[in-house]
Amino acid sequence: MQRSGSIPGVAFGTSAFFLWGLFPAFFGLLAFAGAAEVVAQRILWTLLVVLAVLLVAGRLRELLGIGARIWRLAAVASAAIAVNWGVYVYGVTSGHVVECALGYFVNPLVTVAFGVLIFRERLARAQWVALGLGAAAVAVLTVDYGRPPVIALVLACSFATYGLVKKVIPLDALRGIAAEGVVAAPFALAFVVVLALTGRSEFGSGAGHAALMAATGPVTLIPLLLFAVAAQRVPLSTMGLLQYLTPALQMAWGVAVAHEPMPTSRWAGFALIWAALAVFTAHALLRARRTRSRGDESAAAERG
Repeated sequence: MQRSGSIPGVAFGTSAFFLWGLFPAFFGLLAFAGAAEVVAQRILWTLLVVLAVLLVAGRLRELLGIGARIWRLAAVASAAIAVNWGVYVYGVTSGHVVECALGYFVNPLVTVAFGVLIFRERLARAQWVALGLGAAAVAVLTVDYGRPPVIALVLACSFATYGLVKKVIPLDALRGIAAEGVVAAPFALAFVVVLALTGRSEFGSGAGHAALMAATGPVTLIPLLLFAVAAQRVPLSTMGLLQYLTPALQMAWGVAVAHEPMPTSRWAGFALIWAALAVFTAHALLRARRTRSRGDESAAAERG
């Protein structure tokens, strides 16, 4: 059964990461509005869509059973993902797609660093090598850009924070997204109303603009749901490999379509990141294989 379920699981996961990889194409269409307005609209429309899905599924009442501690965690997750969305939209609409892609390449390394700094986790030698290569890459890219790659670092840190909260919050994908939206909606709605009252809202400036803003809801929710389905069917090691599809596609868009500059020094920085990820991924796959092997040996011993 596990093997038969793995093929559609990989298909769901690939679809999720592929759609995320196409986000520069979609959010580039929203350059007519400021990043803050896009994020506010995205929060509201995503919440409306996920509430509609919960209503159709007969699960809307499940939100009433969420306790105060979980709401606090949802607030932290909501703040982290709002920062992530805002910086990402700004990066895409201001011609920094490649730097946005860098942020999602760096993200796994930042997650490991958080594990050391926050949870005092002990790392294997290969993981330290990966972190060292990642730090060297940031140094090289700082020299290349003439500044630290702030967009990439904020994206990586905010998404790593979001991921840490999602690991401990006891909510499934739909309820989690809904809870985060409920927390953020009052602030988003207030901002949208202020923009409308002061005549600075792009949402009401035309049907096309309004439609694109409204589309941020399903565009946000669909890959999240695909990812949630895949996460239940696919091993973490496989998901870890699939996740690199997103920044690879985003980087390809930045270089090939947006024609962002990629001098040799920038390629050198990315090469260091890719080397770090190769070491990190190889170690994770080897550890997963050893864990499975020990599990098979234990099962064989029990049968014997």
